[in-house]
Amino acid sequence: MDNPRLKQLSIRLLQVFITVVRLGNVSAAARQLHLTQPTVSLQLKKIAELVGEPLLESRDGVMRPTDVGEEVYRAACDILSRLDDLDDFLGGIKQGESGHIRIGLVTTAKYVMPRILGPFYRRFPKVQVTLSIGNRAHVLNRFAHQEDDLYLFSHPPAGESVLASRIITNPLKLIAPADHWAVGQKGLGFDVLKGERFIMREPGSATRMMFESWLSARGIELTDIMQIESNEAIRLSVASGLGLSVISAHTLSEGDMGPEKPAVLDVADFPLRSNWYLVARRDKRLPQSALQLIRFMAEHLGDCIDPGYVADNIEALHRVFTPSR
Repeated sequence: MDNPRLKQLSIRLLQVFITVVRLGNVSAAARQLHLTQPTVSLQLKKIAELVGEPLLESRDGVMRPTDVGEEVYRAACDILSRLDDLDDFLGGIKQGESGHIRIGLVTTAKYVMPRILGPFYRRFPKVQVTLSIGNRAHVLNRFAHQEDDLYLFSHPPAGESVLASRIITNPLKLIAPADHWAVGQKGLGFDVLKGERFIMREPGSATRMMFESWLSARGIELTDIMQIESNEAIRLSVASGLGLSVISAHTLSEGDMGPEKPAVLDVADFPLRSNWYLVARRDKRLPQSALQLIRFMAEHLGDCIDPGYVADNIEALHRVFTPSR
């Protein structure tokens, strides 16, 4: 049976609900929305009354959506996204020549996305881009809450809501201090290195996941691990003699470290083969400006970065993200 009260849901009520779900806290949502906490609480009560079901519950001090709340959240995100798209259309940007794109990036991808966005901006100077950069867990959380239009992952999330296409190869190299005994040796087996200290990113990092999967497949256990949650700090730590590491070739090539540069070791099976994937949600409509960026990458990615890193199927990229919805 239709619920006529749903037609009383205002855009403001939906905005409040989305903000509370994303922040998990009424007080934080009130601050972000420039409202008082009682006002936010009253609006949450009103939207629950209009829907006719509980929408939020407190778990470990965090406001989480109920099953019904999850459906309302998805519908609210879709409604606001479509209104944004309508606003773009009415503003005369049907062709994606202006507008706003929100992109979530894993930290290693921050080295390549600016190389793409620079030429894109020169061609479409009216398109605004917001980048949100963090570790994989952070970007996965943004994906779950539909906070961005596009994402760049080394290991894309799974599920029916995921659209993903490989766009850039991301080889992982084994590096050591420049004066390490293994530098210059050819065809080393990893067994001679497994007793060394290895500097690794935090658990859940895509690079760490890839390396640990490779170790596990060969029954290898490392005995000395040092954890650092920064690619730049890992690169400098290796160069300074703190240990060995596995790191993205893109990270390794960025910046000038002067004389303190790590060396790449010639080890069997390395570099490990990894890729970056452009990702979007199947259940979220992409704005025309985001589709314009996808078309731009499909046609010009090899002009923005070293063509040797470009995925061999890049010309089909736009077809992945424009299915029938």
